[in-house]
Amino acid sequence: MPAVIVSPKFQVVIPKEVRDQLGIVAGQRLQVFVFEGHIELLPIEPLENLRGILKGVDVPFEREPDRL
Repeated sequence: MPAVIVSPKFQVVIPKEVRDQLGIVAGQRLQVFVFEGHIELLPIEPLENLRGILKGVDVPFEREPDRL
């Protein structure tokens, strides 16, 4: 597991193997979460990449009689 060092400006470098595995590129935005005592960085996906992610999902629901 790669390790990083926090610089005096509180910056870290994401190791190349991790960047390659996640497809992170220079200038990409990451969401930062603090969760149960650790830091999580999640790539923010552009909305265009999310188009169609629910395609084929069937979520049946009952409509109220006056909404038919």
